[in-house]
Amino acid sequence: MTPTLTPPADSLAGTAADERCDRCNAAGKLRLTLAGGGELVFCGHHANRYAEDLVKIAVQYAADPEFTWRGADMMSNSN
Repeated sequence: MTPTLTPPADSLAGTAADERCDRCNAAGKLRLTLAGGGELVFCGHHANRYAEDLVKIAVQYAADPEFTWRGADMMSNSN
């Protein structure tokens, strides 16, 4: 088995200005790293709308500094 190193959440880059929501193409506010290794980007609206489901599949997240994600508390409570 090959170990996988995961950087601490604070070392993840936030969303870039040109990243778009995977759901509606609005400006990205949240980037999630999935347990399977992929990434998703969401606008603030969709990030908060699907927060309860997203925390179930995400292992890390990086949010725009001016965005408060509803799932942040759920992610920290699940660790």
